Amino acid sequence: MAKEDWTQAVFEIVRQVPKGKVTTYGFIAKIIGATPRMVGWAMNKSHNEIIKVPAHRVVNRAGLLTGRMHFSPPEKMQELLEKEGIQIKNHQILNFEEHKWQPE
Repeated sequence: MAKEDWTQAVFEIVRQVPKGKVTTYGFIAKIIGATPRMVGWAMNKSHNEIIKVPAHRVVNRAGLLTGRMHFSPPEKMQELLEKEGIQIKNHQILNFEEHKWQPE
């Protein structure tokens, strides 16, 4: 799969994550046959997309907001998730399993 193809595949998956839910780099990677790091690289570029990519809904496997440093300001990721009803403490989603989204 060409770089542009897997990057767009990542964006399409992230666009499906409903408000109030999150998914992980690893889950997306498994779907498209990439690595979690590759998904992270794609997410770093998501802020430049014309069609919005809700990058704040992608976290690491433990529910940590590891991508927050790519938001301006870094607190923006947490603010967006909290507006969707997700509680966060110390940069980690509380009750993470309740908020995890994985399509059937």
